[in-house]
Amino acid sequence: MEMHQVRYFLAICEAQNFTRAAEACSVAQPSLTKAIKKLEDELGGELFRRERNQTQLTDLGQLMKPHLETIYTATEAAKADAGDYKLSERTTVNLGVMSTIGPSQMVGFISQLRAEVPSLDLNIREAAGRQLVESLLEGDLDIGLIGLPDLPDRLRVMPLYSERYTIAFGKGHRFEQMDSIPLRELDQEDYLVRVHCEFSDHFNALDEKREHEVNVRYSSEREDWIQAMVLARLGCCVMPEFLPTMPGIAMRPVSEPSVSRTISLVTVAGRRHSPALDIMTRLALRHVWPGG
Repeated sequence: MEMHQVRYFLAICEAQNFTRAAEACSVAQPSLTKAIKKLEDELGGELFRRERNQTQLTDLGQLMKPHLETIYTATEAAKADAGDYKLSERTTVNLGVMSTIGPSQMVGFISQLRAEVPSLDLNIREAAGRQLVESLLEGDLDIGLIGLPDLPDRLRVMPLYSERYTIAFGKGHRFEQMDSIPLRELDQEDYLVRVHCEFSDHFNALDEKREHEVNVRYSSEREDWIQAMVLARLGCCVMPEFLPTMPGIAMRPVSEPSVSRTISLVTVAGRRHSPALDIMTRLALRHVWPGG
């Protein structure tokens, strides 16, 4: 006797119909019928009697039902206990977070994760998006929070939230009088390049004719340096709208065209997950993210 046979038997008892039971078990009806026939051969008689559109238990089926229910309930309880045991052991998940995603978006999620899996040791690695993709594919990371388009087919991508791109500038800048900033308004503006920003090639991507040119004055990998220079009115830069900023920095969304990015939870398709990682994935998908 195999567990899928027991599950199919109980599904038929509930649905009183082979077709509906097969649908509930996500299996083709011939496969379900074959499994029940093997179970009947093993138990020595018919378990069901078909009457038009309904299926009724035979006397043998009535006799076997409580036993098979007990077997199924005990098996499911054993699986749950095994899962709880695994989660009670210390387990480590390596999470990659794109460096342009601020920690303020993460702390609420991490707090919930700690409550769900108190034994979890979470290693957070911050890097540029493409580096995280490589680390995922190479097995150095278990899961990533990434905001890149056109990810490799090997990756499973689960969108969490979207955010617009904005232009950040210091107080007193002419952009302060605008509700949004058309891309053409950046022509000849002093500009600061955030090296890890996946939007660093936006002028090539969005302005193919190169009608508008910025004056690149400074570039840095460090957000605090860029933001300090914005505050000092040494230039403006592109930032995602939910990136934490220093007090005094003003931001307006990019328009004509408007541009946004989608932050996704990313894993390697087909790679086996630990119970803790499964819980982390489900929690991330139901968490209320900014802009989600």
